[in-house]
Amino acid sequence: MDDTILEMRNITKTFPGVTALQDVSLTVRRGEIHAICGENGAGKSTLMKVLSGVHPTGSYDGEILFDGKPVRFNGIRDSESVGIVIIHQELALVPYLSIAENIFLGNERRGAGGLIDWNRANAEAGTLLASVGLPENPVTPVIQLGVGKQQLVEIAKALAKDVRLLILDEPTAALNDIDSAHLLDLLRSLRERGITCIMISHKLNEITAIADFTTVIRDGRTVETLDMRADQVTQDRIIRGMVGRDLTSFYPDRESSPGAEVLRIEDWTVRHPVQDRNVVERVTLNVRAGEVVGIAGLMGAGRTELAMSVFGRAYGRDVTGRVFMHGRQVRTRTVAEAIANRIAYVTEDRKRYGLNLIADVCRNVSAAALGKLSRAGWVNGNEEISVAEQSRRNMNIKTPSVMSVVGKLSGGNQQKVVLSKWLFTDPDVLILDEPTRGIDVGAKFEIYTIINRLVADGRAVILISSELPELIGMCDRIYALSAGRLTGEIPVSDATQENLMALMTKEKEPSR
Repeated sequence: MDDTILEMRNITKTFPGVTALQDVSLTVRRGEIHAICGENGAGKSTLMKVLSGVHPTGSYDGEILFDGKPVRFNGIRDSESVGIVIIHQELALVPYLSIAENIFLGNERRGAGGLIDWNRANAEAGTLLASVGLPENPVTPVIQLGVGKQQLVEIAKALAKDVRLLILDEPTAALNDIDSAHLLDLLRSLRERGITCIMISHKLNEITAIADFTTVIRDGRTVETLDMRADQVTQDRIIRGMVGRDLTSFYPDRESSPGAEVLRIEDWTVRHPVQDRNVVERVTLNVRAGEVVGIAGLMGAGRTELAMSVFGRAYGRDVTGRVFMHGRQVRTRTVAEAIANRIAYVTEDRKRYGLNLIADVCRNVSAAALGKLSRAGWVNGNEEISVAEQSRRNMNIKTPSVMSVVGKLSGGNQQKVVLSKWLFTDPDVLILDEPTRGIDVGAKFEIYTIINRLVADGRAVILISSELPELIGMCDRIYALSAGRLTGEIPVSDATQENLMALMTKEKEPSR
């Protein structure tokens, strides 16, 4: 039998005014893990949508061969019928249905008379869950699962369709280190069972750890395919292919010279909005002008809850504590009050909370500070466009026009639009919550450069990140949170991943 399971030959895909793919070719061998990487907007997801039938035959040029035979897919059902299943970065699960119902949605297990055989469905779902290492009851509603477990449900759903080629688009983007490691182990076990996997990922350490071959795409074209074992490929080698140059350092150099204190939070406590417990407990921290202060913590430590509650009490209830700006106590009971006191917050979930995806770049940039552009209740459209154009130049937002819909931009460019929106409010303090999540190394470097430019202008930045190397590479000081409590503060000169992790996992001391 031929060792090749998939060939994509000279795939060209265009959208109005944009060529997303230009003569892209891809060869995948049977039973391997094949990584695809490239900068945001390089065309990786578009290529996989062509393969899976999301972009149907006739909407692109080129040829697809599966098992040596030409195939034509007019939708996802066509690709699934031959064993090709795609799991998108935005998981396609119905939250209020059970695990079993999600696994067999559209692929129901029926008994006599065509009715669904729930005993059979739940029994088969249990077997599938065991095969992916998820010890959950099949009748559990998906909404009760964390993102890592939901990812495993998606893979179980693919296995239920007799998958032969599994496509995963950024499968670990929203996962913590433990869940990511479990997922990678599962992919290795699928490889041992003969299932071929294509994985799109920005996490180069994961690619070098798991991939057999890696295809690099840049600006919609195939650059090269690397044999990860024979060539002993490093992360630097992959980056060179992705961006067309060497990144001498993952983190740009910055001269640190913090000034006067800008923000101080004292004795900050936040109750869970539903449950009877504190999610943030008596936290005190500060940040100075020209300084980047990091907040480290595991998932559930209270990092985002702290930031959102400070920013207009956008999270939690019974919030207590004090906020000082430039030594003066201020109120931040609403988002409007926080903005008026020159505090801005860039959410970790740009698609849900940070952007209006169906609006254009111009409207998104101006959204948080329309008052600066309005007279007598009317927005000056020309001035609004001028502000957006200036942001596009300053932030290097890659878009044909500021009138382009934000939802059509790459993740890195969407993140720059979110930053532009909050910078237009002219904040003294900018809280960045996972600002580089889901974007490639080239776009990350640009975001880091923007952060350095902001602190050089005297702004204060609080950086929340799940990536400890990012905190160590970008911050002046790092606070650690564990179970809602501040467990330590470390100057970056003394910070290591080990001592940060020790603080992040520190348990509450028993009361005497």
